[in-house]
Amino acid sequence: MDDLHAPTVASGPTSRATANGTSKRLPLQELISQKENLEAELSSLSSVLDSHGVNMNTSLTTFDGFPRADIDVAQIRTTRSRIIRLKNDHKALMDQLDLTIQEHFAAGKGVEASTPASETQAGSRNISSNSAIEPPFARVNTVAPNSPAEQAGMKPGDKVTRFGTANFSNHERLGKVAQVVQLNENRSIAVKVLRDASANATELTLIPRRNWGGRGLLGCHLVPL
Repeated sequence: MDDLHAPTVASGPTSRATANGTSKRLPLQELISQKENLEAELSSLSSVLDSHGVNMNTSLTTFDGFPRADIDVAQIRTTRSRIIRLKNDHKALMDQLDLTIQEHFAAGKGVEASTPASETQAGSRNISSNSAIEPPFARVNTVAPNSPAEQAGMKPGDKVTRFGTANFSNHERLGKVAQVVQLNENRSIAVKVLRDASANATELTLIPRRNWGGRGLLGCHLVPL
């Protein structure tokens, strides 16, 4: 990476000022494109940290307070700073996407299956059958007690139709799910599941986290359909 200070995607507000001083919201497809670019850069920056064997929380100093000599401290600090900025941009962009998608549904336009759902909504609710139900792409095989998955309300047998931005058209044998989890540790992810004979999808809020008492960030086992 030649210059980590130079952004490869636009950052900051996702609206533009018009001639009369009001803000103009970006079109849905442009928001989706920006979101995909942000996630691609976040993934790339995460690989930079991985190449040094560190993460966002790894100490960069020795026990006596001096910079570690076995890693490139300057690059890691720059990378971490960029990741924090992009994650803030990503959150703002997802909020904008959420609002735009809701407006499309309210106007009766609908949204293509590849359109991301909100990753920041809280709570669990049933989604009316009047909304398009996406095909499931994974099944919940097991859920560990006291895990983030159990706390979110996931149950064995649930069929996942959306996991953050992952859906039946892009999950790549659940590889996209792993990416969503990695990018959203300690942050809310909207998960939609079908269960029992209900015709409605149930929306859950899942927060991946460590140190819950078991393995992984979720505490559940998903299998592709």
